Amino acid sequence: MVVHISRLDRDNLLHEYGVDTQRLQPWPVLNAPFETSYAVCRAGTVSKLHTHHEQEIFVAVSGECVVECGGERQPFRAGDVAYFTPGQLHRVHNLTDEDFVFCSIWWDPEMAHRFLAEYAGSDTETLAAEAAANADQNAETAEAIENAENAERVGASR
Repeated sequence: MVVHISRLDRDNLLHEYGVDTQRLQPWPVLNAPFETSYAVCRAGTVSKLHTHHEQEIFVAVSGECVVECGGERQPFRAGDVAYFTPGQLHRVHNLTDEDFVFCSIWWDPEMAHRFLAEYAGSDTETLAAEAAANADQNAETAEAIENAENAERVGASR
């Protein structure tokens, strides 16, 4: 099994909605019912006030800003999550001397239909059973690895 990693290209971010972004999806290795983007609101700037038909979540990664939604403003810091319903006007105000970094995740019914179409005709019960079996096997493997690592640490500390 291989982990797929999409590398952030900090030198080639696009300027969208008043922030610098890199679209993380669509991604050929992943069929998901949502899309994502990495975003940087530069120090002392404000993103574009906008609205759209998708639902959206901002996940604050680093720094802090003020998030505005429907005319209301609230502090928004690393670790916080904001949710915007379709049609809500929203933006971020970075009033600090440091960049504010966040991840945007959005979805709509069309994305969900595309996701589900990928599995149309699939035996979902079999897919779910296989996923559960893989998870159980991987949990056992993880426990064995942790036990071996703990034994190694105990042996090294003697």
